Amino acid sequence: MKTPSSSPVGMQGPDLLVPRDIQREVNRTRPDYIVYQPRSLDGREQNTGNEHFLVFLHPNGELLALWTQGTHEGEPDQRIVIARSRDGGKTWSQPDRVAGPDARRHMARFGFPLVSKSGRIYVLYNRYTGVHDYAASVTGAMGAVYSDDAGRTWAEEQLVPMPRTRWDHPDPAIPGNCIVWQIPQRLFGGPYYVGLTHWVSPAVSGPRKLDVWWSDPAVVEFMRFDNLDADPEPRDLRISHFAHDGQALRYGHIGHPEVSVVQEPGIVPLPDGRLFCVMRTNAGHPVWSESADRGETWTQPRALQQTDTSLPLRHPCSPCPIYEVAPGEYIFLFHNHDGHFGGWGPMDCNLHRRPIWLLRGLFRPGAKQPVWFSEPHFLMDNEGVSLRRPDLAMYSSLTPTADGYILWYPERKFFLLGKNITRTMLAEIAVPE
Repeated sequence: MKTPSSSPVGMQGPDLLVPRDIQREVNRTRPDYIVYQPRSLDGREQNTGNEHFLVFLHPNGELLALWTQGTHEGEPDQRIVIARSRDGGKTWSQPDRVAGPDARRHMARFGFPLVSKSGRIYVLYNRYTGVHDYAASVTGAMGAVYSDDAGRTWAEEQLVPMPRTRWDHPDPAIPGNCIVWQIPQRLFGGPYYVGLTHWVSPAVSGPRKLDVWWSDPAVVEFMRFDNLDADPEPRDLRISHFAHDGQALRYGHIGHPEVSVVQEPGIVPLPDGRLFCVMRTNAGHPVWSESADRGETWTQPRALQQTDTSLPLRHPCSPCPIYEVAPGEYIFLFHNHDGHFGGWGPMDCNLHRRPIWLLRGLFRPGAKQPVWFSEPHFLMDNEGVSLRRPDLAMYSSLTPTADGYILWYPERKFFLLGKNITRTMLAEIAVPE
């Protein structure tokens, strides 16, 4: 495995000098790229909260980084911003606002990009309307803007209609509680497809079973964007919904199997035409589901294992992304513990979401679980040093390079960084037969 540079590339210049402690902290996970680092710790510039970090390649050759920025997670100043790189991620522009609070509107969060065949960029996101249900940071309408000049200017916001479900508040005036956390994919060359977390309205679920946020009920659904390549107005996007409403994927809350807590679906294609989806739970392990009809129906989630005969992989209620790196080859990122870590327990989820371990996965066509994984390979850690929070939650994305990939990740939801994952490194990681 290549040793990451101790002096990663990134934004430079005398106006971007940062205090020594910030410069030390940005290097703690030994990144190869720096996309964004705040200039202070006190939040006076309203930029010390950076999360939901999605990097993608535009047809013009630029790398574009889209993320949610504000003073801190859940603060009313949160907005969607975008930055660009013309040199493969070595240097980045300062971010420009895409959507956010202004004189007429509230905060905007959790934006995700879709690029049509013409190069038009759509960004869809949670638009808080001032009506609170599950949480102000999650409750909202589906806002959308688009750009025909690679994200330099944006059309006026429109709202994308979203159907009501049994998981939403009985009052139709109260919006749903949904988040898309990964970049939609053109699976098998078709239209964009993505999974979403649908939190259950407290008016439907009643009180949480445990006094901790990861006890809140949630289900998983999926969307397909059928006409995006026709460049419609956002309000005219035709979206098909799968595992929807009563068919949503569910997995039992630890100790309370009648309550579903399953979130943050990550999807990869299998060489035989199936789809494989991995999700987080609060049961101490991730789960997986598969679709044999390109995402129209899904199997009941079951515990994710290294192989068919292994115990479940240990992981708390934290992001656990999976990415395809070649046909039938994947990487999976997780914490390699079930919440019991460094003196912490499962109730301390915001404190123990680290370190990051990598598993290499390979397609096993005859297996019950169609992707088997390697032994854990240590990738990075921040030693639990806090910058308002200590976690290393992988709200990440992946882009290709000449010799592998760049994993783009938020670090303590403060820095936005990148780390090389080379083909040589992956080839050295064995997967059980």
